[in-house]
Amino acid sequence: MKNIFLVVVALSHSLFSYANVRLPKIFGNNMVLQRSKPIPVWGWADVGEKITVQFNKQVKSIHADEYGHWMVKLNSEVAGGPYRLTVKGKNGITFNNILVGEVWICSGQSNMEFEVRSAINAGKEMAGADYAQIRHFKIPAVVPASLQYDKPGGEWIMCSPENAGAFTAIGYFFAKELYSRLKVPVGLINASWGGTEIETWMSRGALENSEEFRSMIKTLPPFNHDSLERAGKEATIKEVEALQGPLVNVTDVVSWKDSAMDDSKWPKMKIPSLWEAEQLGDLDGIVWFRKMIDISAKDTGKAATLNLGMIDDNDITYVNGAMAGSTNGYNKKRAYAIPAGVLKEGKNLIAVRVTDTGDGGGIYGDSANLNLRIGDHIIPLAGNWSFRVESLSNAASYIDPNSYPSMLFNAMIKPLIPCAFRGVLWYQGESNTDRAYQYRKAFPLLIKDWRTHWHQGNFPFYFVQLASFNAANGNSKNGSAWAELREAQTMALSLAGTGMCVTTDIGEAKDIHPKDKQDVGKRLAAIALHNLYENKDMVCAGPVYQSMETALNRTILSFKNIGSGLSVKGSDGILKGFEIAGVDKQFHDAKGFIEGNRVIMYSDSVSSPAVVRFGWADDAGIDNLFNKEGFPAGPFRTDHWKGITEGKKYSIGH
Repeated sequence: MKNIFLVVVALSHSLFSYANVRLPKIFGNNMVLQRSKPIPVWGWADVGEKITVQFNKQVKSIHADEYGHWMVKLNSEVAGGPYRLTVKGKNGITFNNILVGEVWICSGQSNMEFEVRSAINAGKEMAGADYAQIRHFKIPAVVPASLQYDKPGGEWIMCSPENAGAFTAIGYFFAKELYSRLKVPVGLINASWGGTEIETWMSRGALENSEEFRSMIKTLPPFNHDSLERAGKEATIKEVEALQGPLVNVTDVVSWKDSAMDDSKWPKMKIPSLWEAEQLGDLDGIVWFRKMIDISAKDTGKAATLNLGMIDDNDITYVNGAMAGSTNGYNKKRAYAIPAGVLKEGKNLIAVRVTDTGDGGGIYGDSANLNLRIGDHIIPLAGNWSFRVESLSNAASYIDPNSYPSMLFNAMIKPLIPCAFRGVLWYQGESNTDRAYQYRKAFPLLIKDWRTHWHQGNFPFYFVQLASFNAANGNSKNGSAWAELREAQTMALSLAGTGMCVTTDIGEAKDIHPKDKQDVGKRLAAIALHNLYENKDMVCAGPVYQSMETALNRTILSFKNIGSGLSVKGSDGILKGFEIAGVDKQFHDAKGFIEGNRVIMYSDSVSSPAVVRFGWADDAGIDNLFNKEGFPAGPFRTDHWKGITEGKKYSIGH
């Protein structure tokens, strides 16, 4: 704590050394301020300097304190604008086109960071995104050198067909729904970073005061950016060289596109797959992939199409040493025309040079999209490919946001405090599935931590339950970390002011980033409209398991939140996703039917049912119990049997 104190003091002295009045970068042209709440406006100036703030018809003054910090709280305003915000001291600052409306913080990992331009029907969505009263602020994803009181950059962007593609998709579709119902401005503050664990998003103080994390945090040395960066780079190089041997000079790479080059000693990687999930882990740089295929005499010399699915981020692809094509962009399918005469009888080489600039890297997507098509003949390319790292990125930080707890709280959340806002939208958890049981403690800890720091009471905290994704073939038989994480998320609903959006029906078994973000945004908006905006009669969520009783070989499950009634989604009318087990803990698929607000289940293989599970799998996409308003029931279990993540704890570099 002594070191943190010194950092704070040093920062404080640096802040009041500014001769000019300065505001945090969250203030700017086109911003949205929260309606119906006092509006904090704060910044830095010379010690004792008089600061005057003018907004709409309000004028308030204050003097900077002994650290050069100042803050005024404007009286609450009704929705409206545009207005001008003026701050005057020895100098003056003016921000124009300010609106007052509803402000929401959008945070979490990659599915919150996921942009409109990558969603389904993206072209149509962007073309229709003409909403000047929806505004978006993306906080730059930067690892901090110390505790931050401001952000390195960012600006408020007005929603238009030209720029909506860069908005958080979930936030945009949420805001679009709110605006269509409320007709008030909506501001989105996007503080998200792909691949991040929950521990990086909470304060050190929260961890120190938590029985679950206290011993861990006390053993950590004080945060030192330079030493952590140096250690991270050394560790990455060591891991790469242990895998493949020394990194080579660029001149040695010239032959890697050629069939004659011997790659027999190169390591192998299963493709398609992001390399973060394979041997390379969190590496940014250039990696080559090579695969030798056989071409029959009848296909020799013919034109072909090489389909490589998706590549993150950029690629240059060669066939038998000749360049087949190149593409920049992690979300574009690769399909390269191979001219007649390139393919030869026997062995042919496909070589792909992949450049990853950050976050995920590699050849990924559906195996079915990875093939060589010669007329009607399709040669599958999924499977093991040889690979080798050419170089590590010079621009890469070897401190990832999970390198040290509280890092992103310090960099992306602390600088927002004490701005006024309505609530938080949160989509995170994929990176915590290996410690899903501990998420029962970690997630409520984060919610309470943010509420404590903001001093705005139990502000709304609405989150997305993990979508279906076949991470590791997890189910009741093998155990499912994803199911356990969803259970931990459901438990967080015991906190006041929370709400959960179930998405098991709109996930993608082979893509951790499902593209249907429209329904996610609409479902979150339904929760907000019901809870906050006087639409109490609208149904905003799906059926929730309430109780179970047994009668002979049948189980009777009761549900609440059934809306106008339970329903089965699907043309065949058969309930799916339910399992029954006896005391032997052997689960069997269950048959069932709906009777009022109850589901009657049975299995011919279980004469004395003890427990029921629903949607207990990584990929729970078959679940089809809904209410008639179209909201899905969330996964649940009636047992408390030990799962596969119980006892697994957070540690640095775990």
